[in-house]
Amino acid sequence: MIIHDLLAGIVTGLAGGLTAGLLGVSPGGGLVVFSVLLLGAGQHVAQGISLVAQVPPTSLTGIRRYWKGGNRTPMRWIALLTVGFVTGGAAGALAANHVAEPALRWTYVAYLVALDAMLILRGGRDKPEHDADGATRDISWLALLIVGLLAGLSSGFLGIGGGLATVVGLSAVLGVPQHQAQMASLVMSLIPTTIPSAWIYWSEGSLASWPVLAGVIVGLLAGTDLGARAANRIDRATLRIAMIFFVSLMAVYMTFKALW
Repeated sequence: MIIHDLLAGIVTGLAGGLTAGLLGVSPGGGLVVFSVLLLGAGQHVAQGISLVAQVPPTSLTGIRRYWKGGNRTPMRWIALLTVGFVTGGAAGALAANHVAEPALRWTYVAYLVALDAMLILRGGRDKPEHDADGATRDISWLALLIVGLLAGLSSGFLGIGGGLATVVGLSAVLGVPQHQAQMASLVMSLIPTTIPSAWIYWSEGSLASWPVLAGVIVGLLAGTDLGARAANRIDRATLRIAMIFFVSLMAVYMTFKALW
C-alpha cells in the first residue's frame, strides 16, 4: 500500500511538474486536476495535496532553466506580488473550508474559463521586455499588488498555487512578455506562500497520506525541470497557445467531474 501510494504520488507530481515547467506556472492548478484524475481524491483533499506539495522549493530546477534562457524578474515585482498573494491566500483558504465540494468544483471551472477567456481575448498584446535604454519596464506597484492578491485568493480558495492567475495577470493584463511572466510565477513559488493556506487545510483534515505527498514532491522536482527545458525551446506565441489548450482541457475535465 505504501509503495502504491508513493508511485501514484510520483506520477501525479511528474504530471503537475511537467505542466508547471512548460507553462511557467506553479504546479497547483495541474496538481488539483491530476490528484482528482490519478488519485481519485475528493476536491478538498486534492486542494490540500496541491498546497502542501508546493511548500518545498520544487520550482528551483525550472527557474534554473528559465535563468539560463536569459529570463529575469525584478525583485520589486516578486515582493509586491508576494505581499498580495499571502494576504489573499489565507482569506481564500478560510472561505474554502466552509464551501461544499460541488460549489468548489463549479467555482474552479468558472475560474479556468475566465483565465482562458483573458488569454484568448488579450493574446499577443504583450509589450517589449525592456525599454529602449535596456532597463526592465516598470509596472505600477498597485497593479502588481492586485495581481498578487487575486492570485492568492484563487490559490487559497481553490487549492492551487496561483501560478496560472499570476502568469495570466502579468502577461494578458499587464503586457509582460510570456517567458518573463512565467519566470516570475516560478520564482514566486519558491517562497513558501502556501504555508498559511496549507496549514488551514491540514487543520481541517483535508490531506492525503504521507507517501502520496512524498511522491508528489519527488515527481514535481523531476517534472518541472523537464518542462522548463522544453519551454526554453518554444516561442512565446506557441507557449500561449499551449497554455490556452491546457487550461481548456482542465476546465472540460472538471466540468465533467462536477456534473457526474
